[in-house]
Amino acid sequence: MKQIIVFILGIILCFNGCTMAPKYRRPKAPVPGNWPTGASYPQMQAATKVLDAMELKWQDFFTDQKLQKIIQMSLKNNRDLRLAALNVERARALYGIQEAELFPVVDAEGNMIKQRYSSDSTLSGQSYIEKQYSADLGITAWEVDLFGRIRSLTKQALEEYLSSQETRRSTQIALISEVAMAYLVMAADQEKLGLAQSTLKAQEKAYDLILRQHKAKIVNEIDLRRAQTQVDTAKGDVVRYTQQIAQDKNALDLLAGSSVPEDLLPANLASVKPFVDIFPGLSSEVLLKRPDIVSAEHQLKGAYANIGAARAAFFPGISITTAVGSVSNQFSGLFSGGKGAWSFAPQIVMPIFDARIWAAYRVSNADQKIALTQYEKTIQTAFKEVANVLAVQGTVNEQIRVQESMVNSAERVYYLSRKRYVNGIDSYLSVLDAQRSLYSAQKELIIMQLFKLINEVRAYAVLGGGA
Repeated sequence: MKQIIVFILGIILCFNGCTMAPKYRRPKAPVPGNWPTGASYPQMQAATKVLDAMELKWQDFFTDQKLQKIIQMSLKNNRDLRLAALNVERARALYGIQEAELFPVVDAEGNMIKQRYSSDSTLSGQSYIEKQYSADLGITAWEVDLFGRIRSLTKQALEEYLSSQETRRSTQIALISEVAMAYLVMAADQEKLGLAQSTLKAQEKAYDLILRQHKAKIVNEIDLRRAQTQVDTAKGDVVRYTQQIAQDKNALDLLAGSSVPEDLLPANLASVKPFVDIFPGLSSEVLLKRPDIVSAEHQLKGAYANIGAARAAFFPGISITTAVGSVSNQFSGLFSGGKGAWSFAPQIVMPIFDARIWAAYRVSNADQKIALTQYEKTIQTAFKEVANVLAVQGTVNEQIRVQESMVNSAERVYYLSRKRYVNGIDSYLSVLDAQRSLYSAQKELIIMQLFKLINEVRAYAVLGGGA
């Protein structure tokens, strides 16, 4: 018996750590090795000037102190981030459960059997009662992982856990960027509200002047009504932007997980401190460190491990049940000398025909292909996101310069139109057209400035900004 036990233990040690999972090799990224180039993209910088967004702490990128405080509130209170953290905790616990399958479970067990035998069932023809007490320490149906089935499942659970960690990181980066963008949108709406209010004051002043002229029979009613239309339009914009700012505050409160104090809200875009410039460098390999891509790769590795578990199911399964203890017909003598007992019951099961095993193997292969496709798609999506950010980065400054020139021209046209109207050379319709063009150009400039800042936040996010 001792030789058999030693032999079995030797087999276990020989096969310990072996799995039948295919060897994992990182697939080639299905994207070009370098970023797009051309008129829409910024000039590629030297490697020494590249600032790795993943190594950059968010506090170093978002330098605005008010925004930093709101981000800290969101990291503490946001429910989506809290759920992501709880999912990591759950995945870690599941990994611990699966890893424990590698080791035998040792149980202590005590039994008492009391049975009466009738006179018809005994040789002596007399009935009697039999008692038996036992105390055992043993292992029940411990699967010997000769072909790595349990180790493959443990590896899969580990990859799920690691994937959930990266998902939490990705959720945190997304949360930080969403808070920053909501903050910027509110700042832009505040600036639009200020523009609408200043325009309203100018229009009311112009309306009062035309009203006096109308009463003096200098201008006709058409000019008066046109001026009234501009006043009403400006009032409508003031109400609309006031409403929009309230909605922006609600969105910011939701992201922060609690009400954001009024003193932390932005006054306008000019009050927001500029962000740090980041650049991805020349190679697109930087994408492979993005949390969502790392998470997808862990899922792919887990699919490889699942194939190993499916393959191992085709081979014999060995389980061991053993116990050592004592047996006595009296409880008082249970632990006295000469009552020792032991049992050793290995079992081997060889699958002959089980269609479920083949189906499970086909499922594991399909899951691996699905995970591979998802991994490749995640990389392609990331490449597109970064390329879009670079395209904006290479053109937005010129767009802002063009828009600023349009605002300057519109201001000059408005000034000259008013002057011509006052001198009686032109009608008030020209003044209205010039004012509308100026107002529209000013709002578009605010939008372009917001677009630039949001693109900088997106650059931080799509390049896998640091925690």
